[in-house]
Amino acid sequence: MEKKKIKKNIIVGIIFFIIILGMLGYTYMTYINKEESKKKEKKEPEVEEKELTIIDENSNQRPIAVMIDNNIGNGRHAGLQESYINYEIIVEGGLTRIMAVFKDKDISLIGPVRSSRHYFLDYALESDAIYAHYGWSTYAQNDIRTLGVNNINGLYDDYPFWRDQSIAAPHNVFTSTEKIYAYAKQKNYNTTTTSWKLLNYTTDEVNLNEPISTTTQVNPETGKKEKVPVTREGLLTANSVVIPYSYYQTRSYTYDVERKVYLRYMNDTPHIDKVSGQQLYYKNVIIQQVTNSQLDSEGRQDLDTTGSGNGYYITNGYAIPIYWTKSSRSDKTIYKYSDGSKVEINDGNTFVQIMPTTYTPTIS
Repeated sequence: MEKKKIKKNIIVGIIFFIIILGMLGYTYMTYINKEESKKKEKKEPEVEEKELTIIDENSNQRPIAVMIDNNIGNGRHAGLQESYINYEIIVEGGLTRIMAVFKDKDISLIGPVRSSRHYFLDYALESDAIYAHYGWSTYAQNDIRTLGVNNINGLYDDYPFWRDQSIAAPHNVFTSTEKIYAYAKQKNYNTTTTSWKLLNYTTDEVNLNEPISTTTQVNPETGKKEKVPVTREGLLTANSVVIPYSYYQTRSYTYDVERKVYLRYMNDTPHIDKVSGQQLYYKNVIIQQVTNSQLDSEGRQDLDTTGSGNGYYITNGYAIPIYWTKSSRSDKTIYKYSDGSKVEINDGNTFVQIMPTTYTPTIS
């Protein structure tokens, strides 16, 4: 009897232990399920998407490219601070001319507007821009017709342009984005496009001196392997940039460390905005070296804008060697690092200095 009683107690104990384990298991699983439910109910924190400040990437407003007279004083340009890309290129006589590109901004004063040179068309076409100018060379006239460029020429299209009578002609022609867009509609030009994107902008700050990778090296003192940061090949400090175009025309920039922009100079004199009275400044400077040659006895130039060549990308106090490629006159210019990856451009306005290969920039 005693043995049966003991056996019975053991069985009851085992059953009781199993019940307790089951209850504990149930409680644990209920707790886990509740916690999982809470996690699922918790909303993932919303990641705020950064948008570019220099252009509206969601807008397909067609850019406007305006030819700007550069044979004037340093304080007589209007609109060059508001344009998101500027191009400066050699013209006859060792002088230069500028093409300013605008998008998504209402600029009431742009100029002085001057005549077209045919190689500027190659940079207007790659942004699918409406091309505004006052006059043209015979080469530009022929190419505008041959290439079918949507242009507005002040010699024939009076409305978008006016003269400031307080300034001597021909350096007194001005325009505005509002008038150009309005007149473009009258000429049945498209004022929207999906082909405007050109530079490889990023909202993340580009600091050229930051490591792009690491490599393993043996420390000669300890004999141990260590990871060493690797920066891009050819990195230069760029507090001062000097870009010669001819023996008497030089453009230069100095780096403003506090504002993280480049202050612009023409022939060592600050380049001043006509409206604000402030020195022009740019977040990015691209130097593009291009072969040029003389076309005629007037000294008009031709440029090898297609193919490939060398240059520099300059931002945030540093410069890096790059190379450019352009397949055809209307194709986009692509800027690449030496490793073949596309150059990332800081969010901000850009000055593209297309300089002759016969001169060498100085970066220090």
